[in-house]
Amino acid sequence: MNVNYNFKFQDGRQVEFRVNEQPVEAVSPLPAWTRLEHCQCANCPLKPADSPHCPAAIGILPVVNEFQAEDAYQKVEVSVTDERRSYSKSTALEEALRSLLGLKMATSGCPVLGELKPMAVHHLPFASTDEFIMRSVSHYLLQQYFAKRNHREPDWDLNGLVERNQRLQLVNQALWQRIHSVCEGDSNLKALLNFFSMASSVSFSLESQLRKLESKMEGGTEP
Repeated sequence: MNVNYNFKFQDGRQVEFRVNEQPVEAVSPLPAWTRLEHCQCANCPLKPADSPHCPAAIGILPVVNEFQAEDAYQKVEVSVTDERRSYSKSTALEEALRSLLGLKMATSGCPVLGELKPMAVHHLPFASTDEFIMRSVSHYLLQQYFAKRNHREPDWDLNGLVERNQRLQLVNQALWQRIHSVCEGDSNLKALLNFFSMASSVSFSLESQLRKLESKMEGGTEP
């Protein structure tokens, strides 16, 4: 997996990021907010002695640094390319950053966010909430099918999916707290809040989200 994000601002500036499946290597000196104990996630399984710095914080560090003073709602032209296809969109910076940060976090080496890595391998930039729900549920059900085929107990009721997104919410909240003090602009913060909102849609309203998808798949209209 190699995904390239190119941002073009209205003043002509261009910024580019490349993401692959390998975690970002830490480059010293790292800022204090990346230390594991700084706003450490309540559900973090890592220990400072083994991992002095948060893998997710290191993963998003280049993006946070680049956009820390930017306005979330400014328009940017964004192109995303991988080995199979390319995408482009004129959108608010925060939407593009939500997509990029989500990919960075999933491939960062964080043991909790790593649960999203199967989705990251088939990354869909600028995904809507409906698309996020559809992809999350589809990936999870496929995992349950493989579990059944390998003689393990499948979870067809999606209970584990809800629990997964509850774990993701805790991580996202902690990451937001980590970067809050270093961001002059709101682009990174809004992007993480948007990502948090999507995870919340699975944790708190999965059933209603599924009803909407059911209606659409049956060719009906939303209630």
